[in-house]
Amino acid sequence: QVQLVESGGGLVQAGNSLRLSCAASGRTFSIGRTGWFRQAPGKEREYVAAINWSGGNTYYADSVKGRFTISRDNAKNTVYLQMNSLKPEDTAVYYCAASRFASGLYDYWGQGTQVTVSS
Repeated sequence: QVQLVESGGGLVQAGNSLRLSCAASGRTFSIGRTGWFRQAPGKEREYVAAINWSGGNTYYADSVKGRFTISRDNAKNTVYLQMNSLKPEDTAVYYCAASRFASGLYDYWGQGTQVTVSS
């Protein structure tokens, strides 16, 4: 079992930056991929970015490509999401998730951290 805890959310003005952190604990050796998702009020959850735990390959949704950067520190069991040039449309609860090796499904989820971008 893996536990995930997000932090770093807050209220910022459009154009500013935030960095989210996701600390993993438990059976972290079983993690194959870690991703970030977000859910805005009245909207369904959407994929934001992902990174392979070992290889470091990264993937981004078109809506954040060029503005967001996902990275990880395996020694600290932590994944980060650097968010630059934030827009009001980025306002959402951001969730960290992890999948097991050779799986495309995200089995582990954090509780989320609120990001609010004012216009």
